[in-house]
Amino acid sequence: MRMCSIASGSSGNCIFVGSGQTNLIVDCGISGRRIEQGLVECGLEAPDLDGILITHEHTDHISGLGVMSRRYQKPVYATKKTIDAIFHAKNIGDLSKAQFIAIEPGVPFKVKELEICPVSVWHDAADPVAYRINSKEKSIGILTDSGRFDQQIIDTMQGLDVLLLEANHDVHMLQAGAV
Repeated sequence: MRMCSIASGSSGNCIFVGSGQTNLIVDCGISGRRIEQGLVECGLEAPDLDGILITHEHTDHISGLGVMSRRYQKPVYATKKTIDAIFHAKNIGDLSKAQFIAIEPGVPFKVKELEICPVSVWHDAADPVAYRINSKEKSIGILTDSGRFDQQIIDTMQGLDVLLLEANHDVHMLQAGAV
């Protein structure tokens, strides 16, 4: 199993995770062109993707989603509340509801041979999640924008081979900044 951070931070997030048989990206918070270039640097091309996992609807996680979903017609996995928020987001463009698959925190699902376990996280979004992605041999966790940790997050992320943890949560900025 491989993981490559194409972008991480307040200016945009996109992480590639692949098993050799299944290729996913987690979040599309940068331009479609940057995502495509990042995938090439990982030895792939965007048509090789099997799906897109979205953690939540903030711009730094979905700004390139419209372009990627229209261009490549890949399934997009997110919670129902996140999907609803994405369809109300500005600057995403036309999206096909048929591409979106609603998931539930705490309910594992599969994309080909990979098992994905979404877990609720603390963040100021509609229904944000982190992901644990399991292959037969390895496990990867992707946890971004969590304001705090609870036992469910800790339990879900135990025994990983790799954890990508992006933590820039600032309560004061959230209280003083634009919503």
